[in-house]
Parts: sequence; C-alpha cells; structure tokens
Amino acid sequence: MEELANEALNKAQKVVDEAEVYLEKDEGLDIDIQKDSVGFAKKVHSLGMGIRVIVDGRMGFAYTTNLDLIDETVERAADSARANLPDENFKFALPSSYPKVKDIYDKRAEYLDVVEAVDFGKLLVSTCLEEGCQPTSGGYAVGNKDSILMNSHGVECKNSSTVFSAFVSVNALDGERVSTAHESHSSCQMELEAEKIAKKACRVALDSRGGGPVETANMEVVLDHQAAAGLLSTFTQAINGDNVQRGRSIYANKDGEKVAADGLHIYDDGTVKGGLYSSRGDGEGTPSQKTTVIKGGILRNFIYDIYTAQKGNILSTGNGIRVSFSDMPSVSLSNLLVEFDNYSDMTEVQEGCLVTDVLGAHTANPISGDFSVEVMNAFLIENGEIKSPVRKAMLSGNIFETMQDIKGLSGEKRQLGPFILPQLLCSSLRVVG
Repeated sequence: MEELANEALNKAQKVVDEAEVYLEKDEGLDIDIQKDSVGFAKKVHSLGMGIRVIVDGRMGFAYTTNLDLIDETVERAADSARANLPDENFKFALPSSYPKVKDIYDKRAEYLDVVEAVDFGKLLVSTCLEEGCQPTSGGYAVGNKDSILMNSHGVECKNSSTVFSAFVSVNALDGERVSTAHESHSSCQMELEAEKIAKKACRVALDSRGGGPVETANMEVVLDHQAAAGLLSTFTQAINGDNVQRGRSIYANKDGEKVAADGLHIYDDGTVKGGLYSSRGDGEGTPSQKTTVIKGGILRNFIYDIYTAQKGNILSTGNGIRVSFSDMPSVSLSNLLVEFDNYSDMTEVQEGCLVTDVLGAHTANPISGDFSVEVMNAFLIENGEIKSPVRKAMLSGNIFETMQDIKGLSGEKRQLGPFILPQLLCSSLRVVG
C-alpha cells in the first residue's frame, strides 16, 4: 500500500501545487440472518484511493477503485480543483508525531473463516428460540481495515483497525399481538457473545408483553444506552465547528459559558483504548487527541477539521473524519465520552419511565433542540423499581434544556456508535400516552 500511495503522490505533485493521497483496504465477513436461519454468508473486500489536490488555492477531489488508473484519477482531481472557487482556508496537514492507540486491532480477524462466522449466527438464532422468541433479522460482521495517508508536506499516517459487530431483532407473542425488541454490540476485539446478545433482546421483548397506556405527564425519564445515544446525536450537531461557523448552533458565541449540569464532562477522544473510532490520526493526517468539549457544565471547545480550524484561526482537533476513500473528510465525532462527577442510582427514581430506545431521533430540530420521538420498550418506574411495560408513548422535550439538569446512572457504560456513556437520568421530560 505504501508503494502505491507514494506512486500516486509523486504523479500528483508533478501537475498540482499540493496533493494528498488516501489509500484504504477493507476485508471482512458478513453474515445475514433472516427469520430463524442464516440467509447468506460472504467475504467482502475493497481497495480504493482518494486524491485531494490544491491548484491555485482551489480544492479538487477524485477517487478510484481501479489502481491502474492513477494518472486519470489525478487529472480528474485537478480538473475538479480548476472548476472550484479559490479559498485560502484549503490546507493539508503538516508533519507531526502520532499517539499510540491501544486495543483497536485484533489479529484474529485475519484468520476468522466463514464457518466460524456462520456458527456465531446460528448461535444467535438458536438462543433466541430457546428463550421463547422468534428472531426476525440479525447479522454478524467482521471488518479489518488498513489505511495510509500521505501528502506533499511529508505527512505519512498509517492506521489499522478491526471491528466485530452483531445484532438481532426478535418478536415475542403477546396474545394476538407481538412484542418486539433488538440488541446489538460492537467491539474492536473478538469478544462478542452471541448468547448474551440474544438473551438481552429476548428479555426486553418478553418483559414488554402486556403493556398498557401511560397517562400523559412530565416525569423523570431514564434513558437506556440506545435511547441516550439517539437523543444526544442532536446535541453533537451543536458542537460541530462547521455548524457553529454557519450560525447553525445554539452554542455559537457561548464558549466559556455554563450550558450543562455542573457535574457533567464531555470529551471527544480519538485515542480511547479500544474505542470504535480511535486511530492514530484522522482522515486528514492530523494526530488524534482528546478534546474537552464540556467541563463541569462549562462549554470549553468545539470540534474542527483543518478547513473549519483555518476559518477560525485555530488548530484542528483531529476531527476531519472520512466515511471511506470515496468521500472527502469533514467535521465529525471520534469517540464521545460522557462522564459525571457523581452517579445516581435507579432506586432514587420514585415515579418515572425507563426508555430502552427511541424512534425518530433524526427528526429533532438541530438548532432549537426540540424533539418528539416514539419510545421503544418503555417501562414505568415506581419507588426505584421497574414495573409495568408501556405499549405506546411519545417522548418530547428539548435536548439543550435537558443537558442542564441531567445525571448519569451508576452501572455499565457502553459504546454505541461514537458515544461512550452510562444510562442517563433526565429530571423532567414529557411522556405522552
């Protein structure tokens, strides 16, 4: 890979002012579950290159999966630049040292064969059936990604990571109706337990049977990990440096002000041990780092890539993230850590509602923070104990107001997507029956 990246960079530098080459190789297995059987199992492989160039202050980009066409790809990137408008903020990363990031690569991914992956899928299915639930869909995937980024300033950043992920959705008979639930887990290490994933999905589905309506009221709400991650996605749009600069963030011009609960700390950290989005450097070659976003409820920083950092006359926070070689980097999260000085306990909730997941979090207003979502697998809480299930309900509120009086619950922290967080306790949200 290094030889190919070097070849492309040398060719690009002959025809443009500055160049950057990003080469990415993905290999893995993908197992699909439909109802109570493994639908298909396949090996996946991709290799592609993305080339960004700067010509007379103009940025251009092109990509290819045919590495015999490097010359043509360079020319397309140059043509793209010439058609663009000049912008003094177009820059590439400068040479720097990179941090060591632990436990993001498991060599066992290289040797896992289709038979082992199929067996994992079969165990998911059989465990669901043994627990009295019908699996409706699921999957198991293993990915092994290597990438290298080089640019004309002498930057060379290599990253290698693995990911193992599994999920299952189930139905449980509930009289003439069915109760549904799902569970998923992802890790950089080969540590997933099919039985544990299946049993948790089944437990939630079975416990949700016989649910009734809930009386509309403002009440304390415990957001389980899935629900918390869903609602916090709206908050994260407000700490995106691009949104801040475009006036699309409620936090614009509020750095240094109190915006959240006193004991709340939020960090974006691309160096977390075993983090799903940890790496030595981001998709632009900027070293990964830990950025304090909120400290003790005070807004401290936003996250930036090189372009938005240049516009703000500051430094990139290492958040120029690429989805793949076919996309240009843009501002996005690495791992978002949600931490508290002190943690509460479910026993402190006298009358409230536990929400396992939410549907429609993407419809929240990213500027105002208002949301109205459907709750999934909700349960009433009485005197600190989880009681009767709720069949149908909506949850509404404002995420930015919620952040000002939010608590973390003691117990397991999980990583779901970029979020690493505990269950969250919201003092008052509107539960609509």
